Amino acid sequence: MRGKTSTGVVVALALLIPAAPAMASTETLTADNKACQTVERKVYKDIREMLAIDLDAATDTELQILAAQLLTVAKAASLPILPGEIEEVLRDPEGDLRAFLKTGAKQAWTTDLRISVVRTLTNAGTNLKAAAQKALDTATIDAYLAYLNDGQYVARELDCAAQPTPSVTPTATATATPAPTATATATPAPTASASTPGTAGGGGEGTSTDKDEDGGLPVTGADTALVASIGGTLLLLGTTGYLIGRRRRSRFVA
Repeated sequence: MRGKTSTGVVVALALLIPAAPAMASTETLTADNKACQTVERKVYKDIREMLAIDLDAATDTELQILAAQLLTVAKAASLPILPGEIEEVLRDPEGDLRAFLKTGAKQAWTTDLRISVVRTLTNAGTNLKAAAQKALDTATIDAYLAYLNDGQYVARELDCAAQPTPSVTPTATATATPAPTATATATPAPTASASTPGTAGGGGEGTSTDKDEDGGLPVTGADTALVASIGGTLLLLGTTGYLIGRRRRSRFVA
């Protein structure tokens, strides 16, 4: 092959020259899998459009740029076979890149599409399995692309819609029962109340609150002191008279 360029130059050219919309450039679209979880949605580019140039008339540089663009697309789609084969032919100085782009690239890509369809069967629901099997049975590039770009997501949505709605089982909530609060009832202590003079059981004998025999109020305060003084004086006079009389009687007997 004439005028071969190094692999590094090819990769640099691929970065400078934008490829067609990438097959596996991850879009923001999402779809639901069997468990109704979001999954990454990929768009698989039809590389037949990229290979539709006149490969016999293309220069070596044009072929290397095309190979680099195919490599970018294949890696973005996570294709299992095509990326390795492109890198191998670019590294091999004797590799026939023109012949590979004419036949080998399409064959490897077709196998990659079939493998990609089979990969979607992991944990697949009923509708997804049926759609994938239909594409595998048809065994054409168009059938693979239609399934990978649209059919699988429609089938996933049908499987998700067929999932039973989970029933919410109410759980018993433990209600904290407040502990009985001990309420201290203060019992009032009996208060000593002064008995009103003259009431039933009001006062006992010898108490200063008893009424006198005439029903008058008891003598208290300054009157009590006066009576006590008089009584003391009378007692003193009586004792003195008793002693004098006893002395006289003793003398008379003697």
